[in-house]
Amino acid sequence: SAFQKVNFLRDVKADFEELNRSYFPNTNLKELDEDSKKRIVDEIKADFKKGYEGIVALPTDAKFGVYTAYKYYYKLLNKLQSTPSLEIKNARIRVPNYQKFGLLARSYVKFKMNLV
Repeated sequence: SAFQKVNFLRDVKADFEELNRSYFPNTNLKELDEDSKKRIVDEIKADFKKGYEGIVALPTDAKFGVYTAYKYYYKLLNKLQSTPSLEIKNARIRVPNYQKFGLLARSYVKFKMNLV
């Protein structure tokens, strides 16, 4: 659910304004402000915490891929958290390719060293 919610927050403009969809109950997306964004981010971080507990329990052959996706989406969430709410509504926030490569490399090392 954390991955989906990150995508929903990143795509809030397209989902809400173009498709008339809202995935965050009790949040006025027309006037997304910093307090609303903080509540959403806090909820997503709680989902990530629970998700990590599940990743640790995965079979070894599934762990690397899921952990790498976890790290990517967590990085994206951190970028969204540090982006002003108005900018989230007007631009699609991305993780640059060089950072994705770094996440992949670090995830692989942690996986190989049994640190996940």
